[in-house]
Amino acid sequence: MIMVGSEVAAGCEADVHLTTRRAPAISTFMAIFQSIKSWASRIKRDAVTLWFAYRHPGTPWFAKALAAFVVAYALSPIDLIPDFIPVLGYVDDALLLPALIWLNIRLIPAPVLEECRAQADKWMKEQGTKPRSIAGAVIIVGIWIGVGVALWAWFDRQG
Repeated sequence: MIMVGSEVAAGCEADVHLTTRRAPAISTFMAIFQSIKSWASRIKRDAVTLWFAYRHPGTPWFAKALAAFVVAYALSPIDLIPDFIPVLGYVDDALLLPALIWLNIRLIPAPVLEECRAQADKWMKEQGTKPRSIAGAVIIVGIWIGVGVALWAWFDRQG
């Protein structure tokens, strides 16, 4: 089929209309992607912030106790719930960890938090990555061993 005259113009207008309808959808997707990327970056920085807050003398003991757990878990190379488990594998990364970081950040006094965030920003710029927590990995492995032993003992009693 060969288009001539006004048919070509109508076809071009239709293409332009489709393109302009897709443009807001793409820009909205990109905006959402950027906000998620920014949020993930803040979570990563705040995990390192808690690492510095745990060592800061101005941090209250209850915030240090929670920070010890959160930092050990956040910086551990091993997940409590492995990511290959459908849905549950990402619940800890997407919900539990950010909620614990948010709570812990709220427990730290503002001047201490400001100083620790500056240290975390400096660390992230110099090192380019977050620190690793071997203690966190040991704790996670210990929890898995404890759960395994408890399940074994429970099943042994049942049989």
